[in-house]
Amino acid sequence: MDELMTPALAGAVAGLGVAMPMGAMSVLLLQEAMRHRRTAVAAAAGIAVVDLGYAALATALGPWVASRVSPVEAWVRLVSALILLAIAAHGLANSRRNPTSSTLPEPRPGPQPPTKPNAAPPAMEANPRSGYGRPGRAFARYVGLTAVNPTTALYFAALTTAQGQALGTGAAGAAFLVGVGAASLLWQQALVALGALAGSRISAAARAWTFRLGYGLVAAYAVKIALPLP
Repeated sequence: MDELMTPALAGAVAGLGVAMPMGAMSVLLLQEAMRHRRTAVAAAAGIAVVDLGYAALATALGPWVASRVSPVEAWVRLVSALILLAIAAHGLANSRRNPTSSTLPEPRPGPQPPTKPNAAPPAMEANPRSGYGRPGRAFARYVGLTAVNPTTALYFAALTTAQGQALGTGAAGAAFLVGVGAASLLWQQALVALGALAGSRISAAARAWTFRLGYGLVAAYAVKIALPLP
């Protein structure tokens, strides 16, 4: 059991090491949780799945991954930065056109029209155009956004290469991957819980400014990862 505990703990540390830094994906996940917790839970799972996938690829093919990704890392970073900039620009443009578009509608004062039996309250209805209540789409979107970040692949490739023979057996490698996946998923879900709590406690106006600040941070992070240019 001890021979499996050591790689599992190493995997947990590695998973937290790649998940805990507050980058663009963390900001986007917090915003997703402030909008709708169910889609954010699926989004968090998508991020953790990519972390686990890159860790599995690096465990099996660490040196090969590093040699193939390193020559084109700058171009992949540039593509990733452009995608993040487009997301930030779209979010900021929406917030300027409709300052409350990032939040769920709040009930209006005064008499309300009668509703049908078993109908959902207006404040909780899903807006088809916003993607609320569609965890599958959120999962796929965050898988794609996380996958275009080459830093994660290189991070795990460096770690697994350094581990050398410690991950040589199938059992040790599996324990390492379990640690990575569990740690990443738990951290992402903790961010979801934090974002959902914040979204339920602050006013609609404060939420709107929070989203604008968040998208500004995403844009700044995109510029950071794009440099130096290829």
